[in-house]
Amino acid sequence: QLQASGGGLVQPGGSLRLSCAASGSIFRINDMGWYRQAPGKLREVVATIGSGGSANYAESVEGRFTISRDNAKNTVYLQMNSLKPEDTAVYYCKAVTVAAFFWGQGTLVTVSS
Repeated sequence: QLQASGGGLVQPGGSLRLSCAASGSIFRINDMGWYRQAPGKLREVVATIGSGGSANYAESVEGRFTISRDNAKNTVYLQMNSLKPEDTAVYYCKAVTVAAFFWGQGTLVTVSS
């Protein structure tokens, strides 16, 4: 019900844009967000955005990543700039409604030279 895309291999300092589209069966989405899980580590929040556009970021990505959303398309984006090797992880999107929350399938981002 959440389809994420845009991951890949990028060199340090490069950029990637992730997208996550929610299917039409998910209604009245409130918050949307991106999380990531690196090998051997717990899943952590990267950025979240409310339905009105208010965004919050993890300190580690502040100033480098930008989260945005298109409510008409039920889609959330993550623009990632100045990527570092420590950004390597599987990135997951999440959508929260009044009644439930949904996870996307994950997209792998590898930052390496």
